[in-house]
Amino acid sequence: MDIMKQKSKVPLTNKGVEYNMKELTIKLADIQVRMKAKKSSYNAFGKYYFRKSEDLLEAIKPFLKEHDVYVTVSEEYLENGPVPMIKSTATISDGENAIHACAIVGVDLNQKGMQTAQQFGAASTYGKKYALGNLLLIDDTEDADAGAKPSGVIDKIKTAAKQAITPAQMAKAKDYIVAGGAVSAIESKYKLTAADKKELNDIKGKDTTKA
Repeated sequence: MDIMKQKSKVPLTNKGVEYNMKELTIKLADIQVRMKAKKSSYNAFGKYYFRKSEDLLEAIKPFLKEHDVYVTVSEEYLENGPVPMIKSTATISDGENAIHACAIVGVDLNQKGMQTAQQFGAASTYGKKYALGNLLLIDDTEDADAGAKPSGVIDKIKTAAKQAITPAQMAKAKDYIVAGGAVSAIESKYKLTAADKKELNDIKGKDTTKA
């Protein structure tokens, strides 16, 4: 995020500007922690819900009056070779200072079934959502533009990306299980064979019996 100090009509000392900037940062942090944005849209193919920029804007509105701040989203067209780009900037400001977060998305001019205006509109929608997400620390990993992959396919991709557990790591994993750790925690980090799982579950079972 880019932080910009704007000039105030009333001259402030450096110390005063820094204080006001800190206040705005505290307000933004409070919004980031407390704000909950619902996922109002459903992808029937991927079978998951996802957020739209409208969800984020609706969720943040109650905080604007509470913290005496406002949020805007601006766009800038970037001509970048054969692929047009749109830069979206989400800004939170108290009238004197501002904090910005940006997102850049490409416009797919080859997308079938859509007119040029719709292609730019789709890119604009994604850009606004990502800029707001960057500002508010909200991430959608399973989203409409994430390839519309079914959740089962996503799980397979995540599993394939895991590293096979090494003998040294397996030894530490056993110590972890003996100390009361969960096999699922190890499985979420490493790729385990059926034999690895059985060995760890056997240790877990023995530890439970002793207890």
